[in-house]
This record gives sequence, structure tokens and C-alpha cells, in this order.
Amino acid sequence: MPGSGCDRLSALPESLLTHILSYLPTKQSVKTSVLSTRWKNLWLSVPVLDLSRGDFPFGEDEAVLRLFDRLLEFDTASRLLKLKVDCGSVEIDGLMDRIRTLIHRGPQHLDVESFTDYVDHDDAFLYPFIDYVPLNLYTSRTLVSLKLSSSGVEDPGFVYMPCLKSMTLVEVHFRDDASLEKLVSGCPVLEELTLVRDMDPKVVRSDDEFMRVRSGSLKRFRVPLRHGKWCSSSVKCTLEIDAPALELMTLGEDHFDSIVVEKSLTSLFLVDLDIKFVVKFGVFFDPGEELSKRNEIRYFLSGISSVKHMIISEKTVKALEIYSKVGLIPKFNYLSRLEAVFPYKLLQFLPAFLECCPNLKHLILEVYYSREMEDAFELTDVPQCFLSTLECVQLKRIHEWEEEEMKVATYFLENAAVLKKLTLSFTNYPRYVSDEEILEEVNKVVKRSPTCQILPDWDLCE
Repeated sequence: MPGSGCDRLSALPESLLTHILSYLPTKQSVKTSVLSTRWKNLWLSVPVLDLSRGDFPFGEDEAVLRLFDRLLEFDTASRLLKLKVDCGSVEIDGLMDRIRTLIHRGPQHLDVESFTDYVDHDDAFLYPFIDYVPLNLYTSRTLVSLKLSSSGVEDPGFVYMPCLKSMTLVEVHFRDDASLEKLVSGCPVLEELTLVRDMDPKVVRSDDEFMRVRSGSLKRFRVPLRHGKWCSSSVKCTLEIDAPALELMTLGEDHFDSIVVEKSLTSLFLVDLDIKFVVKFGVFFDPGEELSKRNEIRYFLSGISSVKHMIISEKTVKALEIYSKVGLIPKFNYLSRLEAVFPYKLLQFLPAFLECCPNLKHLILEVYYSREMEDAFELTDVPQCFLSTLECVQLKRIHEWEEEEMKVATYFLENAAVLKKLTLSFTNYPRYVSDEEILEEVNKVVKRSPTCQILPDWDLCE
């Protein structure tokens, strides 16, 4: 048996040691070189380079380049499987040249966050300095996943990345409107695309008015929340989606003032909408004046009408309610599960929207109540799904279980003929009414539907 002072870690095979080091940032991996002679150059054989400009003292850009050069010179035949570089808030002159060389090494995963700066030009305006990714990226035959942030994409010309399955583009600057389409179309097995448009008018040109996502293999497409309430731009942009195999689509923010679905998405399983169909913050369209916007919404809803599971936010509900006054919401005949957030003042729109979901089985409803409610509401219309398919309803974020909240629960209990389970999810916020008092009131509602299982859930909503 080895003695208690034996270095068992250093006795492990090199392949296992480099695998362990691959889970560390490169800065930490390099530090292991001082442990012993065995460890001196071990970090150079790690198949992962994870480097951030923030790992180096301010002004030490040359140190970053020296680390790259050391890696490139150590073993020209070694293959780097994963490359992650974050330039931080500074330009590192010559870094893209090193990345170009590393791309030739055949990485499978590439994650580059570049640097965008603004410089004065004739004291009249600012123009952006953009770091463009190497052109050899567009013909990589080994990349499986690609993430670019604040990087530039020149006219890629010929694009062919035969193994790329996942691509994330965060505030990427394209030379022209066709660059995104070329990039996506050149990836024949691409399954997942995440896209965040740059909303800064200092960077986005006024002629950047069109972005097309065209792919025959794409299954998941996301536009995630990033800018929050400040999501706005003076540059209008249309997003066109031509992806007939799409199964999941998340449009989580108003990056685009116009969204066009080129072909009906018949394979769509889940759609998550947090948009109001215009990009300007705080503004909804005028249904009486904007014919083009009405047509756009109509075509979009028709394009996603085959979806099985839908999630819609409060602002999307508001946009649909406005549209319903001048246009017909299509039937979602395949929709079996709906998650929706309704402001209290729009509850009158709930039955009309549910009428468009004739085969709905599961409904998760969150209602925002207001203390300054002017008019009492009445839910009287009974959608078709109440009579034949709606089996499970969950009412989320119930607080005090007041009259308005009881009224919504009662509406389902009295009218949903095949309802099997109603879940009442209470918040954990401090309340003036005790749990015992709420349970007593819930039991009064239970008596209205003795065949339906009612489950008070105290812990679901934090």
C-alpha cells in the first residue's frame, strides 16, 4: 500500500487528469503547473480553453495573447474540443487571428464574446468598432455548438457547417440582411437557434430591417428575455420564420415589430409568447387604423394554430384582446394545454379566447387582481371545451381568497361539465386572512361541485 504521503492524484493517468482540469477555467488550470514537474505542461493538453479577459490584470492584453501562443506552439497536432473566450470590455488586437488558428484545430464547441466600442467620428456621431469572427468559422466541419456574443458577422459567402446542431447569437452585428439567413441555411442539421437582436440604434443601421430564419431541420427557436422593460429601438425590423419542422418556439420579448410565419408550423408542440407584436415599449397597436398589423397578427396566429401547448403572458393577452375586436382569432384545434396570465380587467375576454381552444384539457391560469377595480365582472359565456374536454384547471398566485378569486373558481366549477381537478395555488406572501379561514371559504366552493377534486396548494407559488 502506498504511504500516507503519496501523491495519489499525480499518479492518475494523464488522460484522466486533463479531463478533470477541463472542468476548471483555464486560469485555474494553468496554476496547477507549479505543483510539480508532472504538472508543468499538463494544462497545455487540456482539450478545453475557457478564458476571460477579466482573469488578467488591467492592461495585460499581451499576457492573453502569450497564453494563446503557448498553447498553439505546444502541440500543433492536438485537438481543442471546446473554446470559450470572453473579451470583456476591451479590444484585444490579434485575438481573432489566434481564434482563427484554433478553429483549424477542429473544436466541437465555440463560445466567443467579442468587444464593441464606440468612437467619435468628426465630432458629429459615434460609429461602432466591431470585431468580426474569422471567415474559416463558416466552413468548420467539426463544430457542434456555436455561441457568438457582441461579435460581427461579415457576408459569410459560402457557409457549410455539417455538424452544427446548436447556435446562439446574442447581439451579433450582421453586414447585411441576408447574412443571418445564409448562416442558418448553411447548417443542414441545425436543431436549436437562440437569437437576441441588438437594439442599440448606435449600432443598428436604419437599413437593418429584415431577418430571416430559414431551416428545414430547426426544432427549437428562442428569442429570450434580455432587455426587459427597456426593450425598444428606433430601427424597425421584421422577423420571418421559415422552419416547417419547428417543435418549440419562444418569443420572449419585442425585439421585432413584425413577425411573419412563412409556412404553417404543423410540427409545433410548444409556443411561449411574451410579445405584443410591436417593438416600441409601452405602446400597443391601434386596431382601427393599422390594417397591416391586423393582417400580420392573423397570419401569425394561423401559422401556429397547430400547437399543442401554449404559454402566453399578460401583454400577449392584451394584444390578442385588442386584435379580437377587429379580427377573428383562429381555432387552436390541437391545443390541449394552455398557460395564461390575465389581468383582472381582461377576464371578460377569457371565455372568448377559450372558445378558440375546443379541445383544451389542461388550463393553468394566473390572474392579476387590482384594488382599484371599477366594474364588477361576470363570467357567463361557456366555451365549448367546458362541455367536453376541460379536465384540469389550476388557478395560480391566489392571495387572500377574496370575492373576485372565488368568483373565478366558481365559474369553472359550475360550468366545466367534465372537470376532474381544480388546484388552487396560494402565494406565501403575508396575508391578513389565516389559512384556516381560507380553507373554510374553499370548502364552501367545494360543495358546488362534489364530483370535482379541489386541491388547495399552499407551497406552489413563492
